[in-house]
Amino acid sequence: MSPRDTALAWIAAHEKRFSDFCGRIWEHAEPAWREYKSAADYVELLRAEGFAVEAGSGGMPTAFVATWGQGAPVLAGFSEYDAVPGNSQQVVPYPAPRAGLHPYAAGHTDPHSMLGTASLVAMLGAKAAMEAHGIAGQLKLFGEPAEKVCGSKPIHAAKGYYDGLDAAVVWHPWASNTVTSDTQFGAYWSCVISFEADQPEHWIDPTLVPIEGAHAGARSPGALDAMCLMYTTTKYTKEAMFPHAGSWTLNEFVLGDGGATSDNLPPRFSQIQYSWRSSSLGIQEQIWRVLANNARHAAGSTGCRAYVRWVTKTRVGVPNQVMTDLTWKNLQAVGAPAYGEAAKEFGREIQRHLGLEAMEDPFIESVSRLTPPEANEARLRAGLPAWQKHLSADDYVEFCWHAPTVRLLAGRPRLRPPSHGFAYPNWAYTALSGLPEAIDPGMFVAAKTMALTYIDLATQPEMLAAAQAEFVSRTGGVGGPGWVGPLLPADFDPPVDLRWPEYVTTPRGEEWCIPTPHQGTGAGEPL
Repeated sequence: MSPRDTALAWIAAHEKRFSDFCGRIWEHAEPAWREYKSAADYVELLRAEGFAVEAGSGGMPTAFVATWGQGAPVLAGFSEYDAVPGNSQQVVPYPAPRAGLHPYAAGHTDPHSMLGTASLVAMLGAKAAMEAHGIAGQLKLFGEPAEKVCGSKPIHAAKGYYDGLDAAVVWHPWASNTVTSDTQFGAYWSCVISFEADQPEHWIDPTLVPIEGAHAGARSPGALDAMCLMYTTTKYTKEAMFPHAGSWTLNEFVLGDGGATSDNLPPRFSQIQYSWRSSSLGIQEQIWRVLANNARHAAGSTGCRAYVRWVTKTRVGVPNQVMTDLTWKNLQAVGAPAYGEAAKEFGREIQRHLGLEAMEDPFIESVSRLTPPEANEARLRAGLPAWQKHLSADDYVEFCWHAPTVRLLAGRPRLRPPSHGFAYPNWAYTALSGLPEAIDPGMFVAAKTMALTYIDLATQPEMLAAAQAEFVSRTGGVGGPGWVGPLLPADFDPPVDLRWPEYVTTPRGEEWCIPTPHQGTGAGEPL
């Protein structure tokens, strides 16, 4: 039996075990920076499989680095396991948030439960083959929390965890089965702007108003008004941040301040998070300059001080055609996912619930066939200007500046729309994300493809050398003239202490950070 056959056989023999593991991570449904149970499950399993594991790597409690083997080459991958607030759902073909929690608790959408498990299985399958056949090399699996804010990979990179890697093989669940080629993902930056009203009593000269009493005098507008001005000013200036070309986006989220019962007092503290993505670092810098200027003016207008806390800064992706070709060859060897009757019937039940006619095959065609990289590239380029080389954002790009990196895409079911422009509700995709019959086929296609790519890189030095030569030609090599280093400083303080959504334990029991309502979402009567 060849090393490739050994890896595939090991994966096939352990499919039920890792289908169950994936389901456990899906049930945890822990959001960014708060994946305590999920990370612990990975660390426990990897140690039992013989990996040396550094838990809490980079100062991030839910990150890890697992290493097995000796010598060269050093081959890397990563697991993600964070869920998305607002997407709580049971594995049923109708809307049903998990019982006992606020309906807008977290759920796996992409799903990262599937993503992380496939990367884990690929590593273990490659390890089994390398052990059985005496193949030299090291395998490194990075546990990467907070992908939804592109959080951990820039921190791992800045702190030196990606130094010395020879190649990285990564993937993402997708609506097709292919390999990313020339057009890679762009940059994602995020920060939290805080406003503090630390001296609201100094807003006016109290001697000018002959009124005594704690609540009678004028005080500064306070931090809430500062945040509202920041929000509004940024909406007004969004048109002037950058031309509409380039597919850039800017989004915001208000973090709570805990001041809900401080009636008749100026709000002392507020926070708003901004996240923006674009196709170049220059565009990212331009957007930040406008945001910073808006924050300074909002603070000055309200008697506050403005502060920034960076959450993340990623670079942009770097293609590697040698790695793309190798991984595409292996994806062809494995074949496309095939979905059985149980998965299809679940999809039909969703369609019936929505009042649609159930389809014989409720999934789009591309999830069960292979799409050549050049066809995928052509589809992406069709909607982009010639100068734009990057689209959207994902923090896998951090690996691209430290070693030749490939990004595999493998199918997860998407429902076939009954007509052009029809959009299924999010709960439908989240429900499918927890159904093993729908998730396992693509998950194990990804695991097998990546395991074969690891084996090829470890046994074909000429292939690895070609990939590394292309890496140097595109980047100048690590530290070279064309290299872009990590954008965060090496002493960066991970933002794990900010007020992120999470599960909490109170005298009422275990809840989402929004308390469990008596009825519905707790919103009250409709207006």
